[in-house]
Amino acid sequence: MGLLDQILSAVDNPNQQANTGQLASILNTVQQLSNSYHTNPSTMQSALSIVGNYVRSALQQKRAEAGYEGAQSIVNQYSGTYPNPQAVDALFGSHQIQQMVQTVAQRTGLDANMILQMLPILVPVVLNLLRSGSNIQHPQRGTNPVLNSFLDADRDGDVDIADAMMMAGRYLNR
Repeated sequence: MGLLDQILSAVDNPNQQANTGQLASILNTVQQLSNSYHTNPSTMQSALSIVGNYVRSALQQKRAEAGYEGAQSIVNQYSGTYPNPQAVDALFGSHQIQQMVQTVAQRTGLDANMILQMLPILVPVVLNLLRSGSNIQHPQRGTNPVLNSFLDADRDGDVDIADAMMMAGRYLNR
């Protein structure tokens, strides 16, 4: 089951945090970010997908070091739709940030300084999407199928965050 399937399943499950309002908020944040930086939506989706690759690697490392609960804790603590520089710092060292910015700049043509300014918004948005599978009553307990799907992806280098966002938009008729 792919990431989008897990997200939509979470929307339909009253025991998980996902809801259409959360998806709409995430989509609105990405659209506002695109508008604020005068970037076309497809470029922003590409940037989000690349950042998603880095978030996945960082969360896989957190899971290896601190177990599943460590990765879930990062997702719960730093997810959102508002700028949060601590989310970037919690996941990445300065070398990783430089590498991520360089990769996004090379693949999208966006300015490196602009990307640095966007990271405190993009990282929490990716985490917010992953939080959608958390249990409503006990977010730290149990499994989060959305996070599991994300972390255990087929490792083909493509994180389907952008695809999931696009399909979620279609699901919400946006």
